[in-house]
Amino acid sequence: MIKRLGGCMLLFAFMLAGCSADPVQEELLAYVNDVLPEVTEKEVAAITAYDSVSGDNYTSDEVMYSVMVDEVSPVYNSFIADLEEVEIESKELKELHEHYIEAANIQHAGFILIIAGLEQQDRGKIIEANEKLAAARKMLREYTADLEALAEEHDVTLEEEY
Repeated sequence: MIKRLGGCMLLFAFMLAGCSADPVQEELLAYVNDVLPEVTEKEVAAITAYDSVSGDNYTSDEVMYSVMVDEVSPVYNSFIADLEEVEIESKELKELHEHYIEAANIQHAGFILIIAGLEQQDRGKIIEANEKLAAARKMLREYTADLEALAEEHDVTLEEEY
């Protein structure tokens, strides 16, 4: 009934590839080493809760509804608020971060539609929710690719953490 969201959170470690006075490089390092690990803790918690009641882990509408209302939506909403509070100076990184916020908002809208679909037993809303979640996943993949490209452009080496 509801598609599994999959891995949508980003966990990166940055390593400086060379010393320079590049302000974008410095901000990029701070963004990924300091900012993202802190704010994405809530994202991870919300997605983990969602994954625990969706896809192969789905048991009933009642259980899913309860987790969506009590855990997923409020925690994910708090994650978005934290994302929106991040201050970024460089134009390039700011644009990327805004793309992340947009994807997160679309994903949250999908979660809200799941709740509405469960409340109203409306399969159409669930289908629409899955479409939003798929669009958000695509945007998050684009964000990751753009972040990797920006890192390469500013001589920063990315190492993905698992």
